Amino acid sequence: MTETMRWFGPSDPVGLRDIRQAGAREVVTALHEIANGEVWPQAAIAARRQAIEAAGLGWSVVESLPVDEAIKTRGAGWEALVDNYRQSLANLAACGIRTVTYNFMPVLDWTRTDLAWELPDGALALRFEIEAVAAYDLHMLRRPGAESDYPPALVERAARRFHGMDDAERTRLERTIIAGLPGSEETFTAERFRDALAQYDGIDAEALRANHVAFLEAVCPLADELGIQLVVHPDDPPFPLFGLPRVVSTEADVAALFRAVPNRSNGLCFCAGSFGVRADNDLPGMIERLGERIGFLHLRSVRREGEGGFHEAAHLEGDAGMAALVAAIHALQRREGRSIPMRPDHGHQMLDDLTKQTLPGYSLLGRMRGLAELRGLERGIVHAGGGAG
Repeated sequence: MTETMRWFGPSDPVGLRDIRQAGAREVVTALHEIANGEVWPQAAIAARRQAIEAAGLGWSVVESLPVDEAIKTRGAGWEALVDNYRQSLANLAACGIRTVTYNFMPVLDWTRTDLAWELPDGALALRFEIEAVAAYDLHMLRRPGAESDYPPALVERAARRFHGMDDAERTRLERTIIAGLPGSEETFTAERFRDALAQYDGIDAEALRANHVAFLEAVCPLADELGIQLVVHPDDPPFPLFGLPRVVSTEADVAALFRAVPNRSNGLCFCAGSFGVRADNDLPGMIERLGERIGFLHLRSVRREGEGGFHEAAHLEGDAGMAALVAAIHALQRREGRSIPMRPDHGHQMLDDLTKQTLPGYSLLGRMRGLAELRGLERGIVHAGGGAG
């Protein structure tokens, strides 16, 4: 695998020098300073690449080029926004970028309910609890019709949870859910969040899938010409939230998307953590069956807690079955004669990073540990099989 780390640009507390010393060969990054829907200027892309290469690293994967909400809803002006997206792809290709990550999650990007959940060893992890989501949805957001989305027993527990929280705990929960996490495409207030949810009134999973297909049909022919692969990141978490549909949660979802838009540029960012929240996703099998479409790997593991809850486990622990997963990736790479870009995702906040201000999930030391463990695992598999890495 081609070892990378995510870098959030010049304002990232983890610098390019840190990433290089951690052992990565490349970074994956984006022009986070440019608003959703606007064109990424070629000069800005070239300048960012020059800065990365001056630090001794490469940049071949964008994460992410956001898809504006008006494209996801087929709202007013969506055609012009698609034109902007196409121009950004052309500008990226002119600068040598060949893999572009995006997602089609409505309103919220990745969602957690606790950004500093203490593990037994004292490190801090990201966590998701559906009970906390229900407490916020039912008693703080007060979304119309929300009660019908939760089992009665969960509604009762959510009420007890809410009434047992003080004002500071309620504020922290709201900020965690809607104020924006690293790499998220939007930051919301409660009022803006309600307005954003309302844009999806009448848009169910079938309609969202149709809009996704329409977007790809509009951009993939150009991406084919440019030699770019668009890789979709799966839903995180991989099930509906706040009444919003999710359409990239299972192998069946992804396979249907590839059938609907068979262009070679229509690809997948395989996130083991997102897919791994669902026990019905067979991760090594998905690598084997979807492999030719996989252009980018997020390797992390979650520990499932029931009812869709989970927390971020150490990279070789949890429920991902990382040894079997990396073995399947190694077999895919040998079969196709390529090295797939990979990054360790969502490391624990640990050791000296516990005293620093870090981006949730993106402190240096936890990701460096994950990268080292994944590198060792892959090299062990290569050695055992007698093959090249």
